[in-house]
Amino acid sequence: MAYLERFIINIMTIYLFLTIIYIFMSWFPNSRETSFGRLIGRLVEPYLTPFRQIIPPLGMIDISPIVAIFVLNLAMSGVSFIFRMLG
Repeated sequence: MAYLERFIINIMTIYLFLTIIYIFMSWFPNSRETSFGRLIGRLVEPYLTPFRQIIPPLGMIDISPIVAIFVLNLAMSGVSFIFRMLG
């Protein structure tokens, strides 16, 4: 069971880092139009879209990715908790 927990946590951690990279890419002009940027966008945008629909931007600042990262961290903690309860 520990291997499965580690695998799930590692996948979620990689996704967390991809999300953070994608957010930072918005600071650099045309970085999201590169092949790497489009690949990360295809992976991360489906997760960020529901948060953007629920949380409106505050002027020029979009805080929905911060909430998405918080929820992902919370899910990682939940996975660890569930595996601790099971085994």
